[in-house]
Amino acid sequence: MNGMPAATTPESSNRTPSHPQPPSYAPDVPPRSLFARLIADSAYVLTAWMIALVGFVVLITMVSVGVGTLVTVVGFPILALALFAAQGFAVLERTRIRVVTGTEVLVPAYKSLREGSLPSRVIRVFSDGRRWLDLLYGLLALVPSLIVFPIALAWWMVAVVGVAYPLYDWAIPRGPGDTGLSELIGLGDSTLARIGVNFALGIGAAVTLPAVMRALSLLLSGFGRGMLTRQRAEVLAERVSALTESRAAAASAEAIALRKLERDLHDGPQQRLIRLAMDLGAAQRRLRTDPDAAGPLISGAIEQTRETLEELRALSRGIAPPVLADRGLAAALAALAARCPVPVSLETEQVEAHRLPAAVENGAYFVVAEALTNVAKHSGATAATVRLVRDDDVVRVLVTDNGRGGAHPAKGHGLAGLIDRVRALDGELVVDSPLGGPTVMVAELPESSASGTSIGTEVTEGDRA
Repeated sequence: MNGMPAATTPESSNRTPSHPQPPSYAPDVPPRSLFARLIADSAYVLTAWMIALVGFVVLITMVSVGVGTLVTVVGFPILALALFAAQGFAVLERTRIRVVTGTEVLVPAYKSLREGSLPSRVIRVFSDGRRWLDLLYGLLALVPSLIVFPIALAWWMVAVVGVAYPLYDWAIPRGPGDTGLSELIGLGDSTLARIGVNFALGIGAAVTLPAVMRALSLLLSGFGRGMLTRQRAEVLAERVSALTESRAAAASAEAIALRKLERDLHDGPQQRLIRLAMDLGAAQRRLRTDPDAAGPLISGAIEQTRETLEELRALSRGIAPPVLADRGLAAALAALAARCPVPVSLETEQVEAHRLPAAVENGAYFVVAEALTNVAKHSGATAATVRLVRDDDVVRVLVTDNGRGGAHPAKGHGLAGLIDRVRALDGELVVDSPLGGPTVMVAELPESSASGTSIGTEVTEGDRA
């Protein structure tokens, strides 16, 4: 598959995302019992101030030292370390929010630091607004933590002390002037009144404790979620942008394919048919005057007909065949494998039981058609394998060959049009093609995105080249 995408990164494996990656979500936490949720909420609220205090001390110290030494070179790396430390505390808090709320956390995207020179990476660190928001949260988180902590602690103390009051009332020393809660509310200072009032107060606090802890944890996590996680509007905007880009890629691939097909028909079969009509007209005229001279013209017309049919067959390989619509993807791929001059091993058991969405079938068909064309033309392979695997809502197409490898997906090289086709289906194309081979191409096509997507039905000769 030498015409396929080749490595363009230091790694031996190429990964060519066919669309921007969707936003990252933390998985939902399974529902908890009332007691488990109470423990989780209480632990979150009662420990928040300690984590916030450690974060505040670390960050304020680093920021103060960094700002104070900005006049020297030392201040910049210290501030950078402060930003990374703030990111670490932010990651911890996002995890705590996910655990306590049991809901998804929209994780923000930080600017990548994997590529570029050291100065450019430093610039990206300091220009990343998300890291500065993390730092701001680290400096402000102590305020709400110290507000909710005494409320939570007091409620727990009232509940525990009140419920257990009948067990230790006898051990509390009392003097002549001591006034208890029962006496303050007019119930007297008898033992029964004291125990009843305090126990009732404890029961009330215990009954309302889950709701209070839940409210405090949601209040505290809401503050963190607002500063540390991405808002849903931002995620939806990115999704709309990704869908717009994928549809534009599909429209571009369709337009290019149609223009190429029109040009091929005009330059090939159409010209041959014109010549065929002229030869047949000349033969018809010769038959009236010189029948023997008409024979070579008729023989030439027959040859022109054969050549035109061959050229039409070659062009039809880039159009979805009727067998794909009539008998399904497995039968269409079997026909492709039979026409390939390189022996092909085909495995399609997982997709033979039922029909896939039409767009997914078209996309998988053209992935295999393009791959086998490159195997035959460029790879020098002696064997190839085509596998179709259906995993939940994703159809995975795997094409391998034992050729020379070393191909790449850049524009103008082989699979550029195919990348747009996969991208139009919100799919992903992955190619591993080290020099010397073997070449492995994997295309993942999600079934869920096929309902609203129309993929082009022509593969251009430029794509095959």
